[in-house]
Amino acid sequence: MVSALNVIDVSRVTPSDSPEPFTLSLTFFDLLWYKLHPVQRVIFYRLADATRPFFDSVIVPNLKSSLSSSLSHYLPLAGKLVWDSLDKKPSLKYSQNDAVSFTVAESNAEFSLLTGNKPFPTTELYPLVPELQVSDESASAVSFQVTLFPNQGFCIGVTAHHAVLDGKTTTMFLKFWANTCKRQQDQTVNASVSQDLIPIYDRTVIKAPGDIETKIMNQLSSFFKMVSGGKEPENPRSLKILPSQELSPDVVRFTLDLTREDIQTLRERLKRESSASSSPKELRLSTFVVTFSYAFTCLVRARGGDPNRPVGYGFAVDCRSLLDPPVPSNYFGNCVSASLGMPLTAETFMGEEGFLSAARMVSDSVDGLDETVALKLPEIMGAFMSSLPPGAQLLSVAGSTRFGVYELDFGWGKPQRVVIVSIDQGEAISMAEGRDGNGGVEIGFSLKKHEMESLIDLLHQGLKS
Repeated sequence: MVSALNVIDVSRVTPSDSPEPFTLSLTFFDLLWYKLHPVQRVIFYRLADATRPFFDSVIVPNLKSSLSSSLSHYLPLAGKLVWDSLDKKPSLKYSQNDAVSFTVAESNAEFSLLTGNKPFPTTELYPLVPELQVSDESASAVSFQVTLFPNQGFCIGVTAHHAVLDGKTTTMFLKFWANTCKRQQDQTVNASVSQDLIPIYDRTVIKAPGDIETKIMNQLSSFFKMVSGGKEPENPRSLKILPSQELSPDVVRFTLDLTREDIQTLRERLKRESSASSSPKELRLSTFVVTFSYAFTCLVRARGGDPNRPVGYGFAVDCRSLLDPPVPSNYFGNCVSASLGMPLTAETFMGEEGFLSAARMVSDSVDGLDETVALKLPEIMGAFMSSLPPGAQLLSVAGSTRFGVYELDFGWGKPQRVVIVSIDQGEAISMAEGRDGNGGVEIGFSLKKHEMESLIDLLHQGLKS
């Protein structure tokens, strides 16, 4: 039975102060995303007291008023992306009376299923994320939705335009909002918010080399033409998002919770295999290298098929600390590039040394990161668009174990589960730190049911060896 959603209210939340109009230019890091699918997250909170009266009189009013207050510090989120006729690129504009969309709803879905460790239909998540208001002329920065699961808990759905903010900036805002909401209830409103959560809008901290923006816009133009079957767009300045992939009804979700001990088991296995191999080499066995390599290997094996089929991987790289001078950690906007491993063949990862092969490649990718990963963004885009044939398995990652999403306490405890819904748009996994804060990692998967069954077996088998 498909769960039903009852929309109670849709309103607009404006910043609590009514400031002057505000314009923020897009950097070359932002431009990359201006027509791509938004990032959708759902943050679940278990709360047995979540009755409809408590939801209506306490949870919703507190979330809305603290959101209004938080937007005063994050004005661009209330604004819109626009592309003025005289400008070479879109910009982000806030005008007085701009607001974010805030939906309030109630669901009869089973809360424990959506936050548990068993696979469930991914279609269950889509009613919990709000639409982003997008047209040819403008695109909203964010939309929010809070949904009640009576006597079980509630969730906050966030849809964020990736040209406005990356994962680091998104979680920085969510922490500011959660902090404000909690202090409002604790009646410690006058306590100061950490300076780490106050955004910096100074675009001059991003040093754009020469013609990098032109190169990126030209490559995007070629890409948009390719995905529309070779046709020139009717409106080259349209801000409409590219069409989403149609979701198969048999796609399911599964979250693997790896403990610190699980990760150490995998790390020791890689050390053994590496020292016993014909070309022993010291590997960078960070938590990311170990867990991403493991997920990648298991996913390739779960799909099976032709061993010569093309596969690859890519992961986002936060460039804030790599640039010279470094970009402040509280910079508002995108500051990510990517590292790619492709084209590869599935056979490399299907044999006994498949996990070790993946770890070697990912370790080398991480070791090779420096300032040039930001400056080579046009070349990385070109490689991404041309290196893999249609139907290739390219694994990417959403989220990070460094974001601290389980610190998002709005006053009703830390999240029960945080899910990135938008990994359905392509071959992606999500990663977050473990909920208990003891060094574990959470990996979210989205696959067709039969493939997911194979994957879960492989993931569990690998932890026993």
